[in-house]
Amino acid sequence: MDISNDLRIGVAGAGAISRFHLAGWAAAEGAVVVAICDPDRAKAEAAAAEFGIGAVYTDVGEMLARERLDALDIITPVGLHAPLARLAADHGVHIVCQKPMTPTVAEAEALIRDIGDRVRFCIHENYRFRPHYAEVREWIAAGRIGKVQHVRLTMRSASMVAREGETPFLLGRQPYLARFERLLIFEMLIHQLDALRAMLGELDVMSAYTARTNPDLAGEDVGVIMMRERAGGASVVLDGNISAMGYPPLPTDRLEVIGSADTLILDRDEIYLVSRPEDRHKHDLAANYQACFSGLIASFVQGLRTGKPFPTDRLDNLETLRLMEAAYTFAGRGRRADDIEA
Repeated sequence: MDISNDLRIGVAGAGAISRFHLAGWAAAEGAVVVAICDPDRAKAEAAAAEFGIGAVYTDVGEMLARERLDALDIITPVGLHAPLARLAADHGVHIVCQKPMTPTVAEAEALIRDIGDRVRFCIHENYRFRPHYAEVREWIAAGRIGKVQHVRLTMRSASMVAREGETPFLLGRQPYLARFERLLIFEMLIHQLDALRAMLGELDVMSAYTARTNPDLAGEDVGVIMMRERAGGASVVLDGNISAMGYPPLPTDRLEVIGSADTLILDRDEIYLVSRPEDRHKHDLAANYQACFSGLIASFVQGLRTGKPFPTDRLDNLETLRLMEAAYTFAGRGRRADDIEA
């Protein structure tokens, strides 16, 4: 790869989440998006006009054949991830792919085998790049709470519930999610699972429970996953609900990390130690939302240009997928995620 010039990036997918990717690419040094593709040409053209992208396609194969790309950013429904990643690898084009990599661990393992080391392959799992989670990781690593003993991460939102006559926020933006038989853990809590791995190290699922409180959904909107930290033995609980009336539509997190010397709290936008509640580090969550996209993309570009490993390399992300699948197995929902087009 010639690193004297900007990397040429192609984007597959112009749906709702793509604008956060595109803003991240616009801020990245050493890379430029030269083409965007979506089956809905109007969506691709609108994104191209907003972000100054020169070429628009409706077929990824044509884009790969014509544009001499260095990397492809895959932002499509999960069922298209594997075929598009294989297509990119066949063209010698590096890959960054939205999470989840594939619907199942077995499919991810097959994809990783097929691509091998022909190209670099990163998963866009960006929660560990959120500045508030990065700060929590730094505090733990610095020993500010001593040895981690017990962790509880709670996620709440009203994204899948609304007052009578109104459309839930997330179903208004992504209506196909109503038909996902695997919903909360597969689509949302997978982020928190990866963030917990980044903070604590490898985890093992010990038990899990899922439930559906919104009858209009095919999948679960409530879930509790109990895990154990592999190295130190700390207990770790992840508790999520996306049909929680009264909460805002976007997810809010509360994390408690109890250590041998102190307890760390992340409560939405504030981080503090229980022993020093007056000393609070406050974050701008709206800014942090874009920052996690931009941070992952900057990491991907740096990795391509320097050979540095990706924090969310496909092999690392495979461990997050294994946690997700183990949770469904323990909950008695060991079924394949719906592969539904947006």
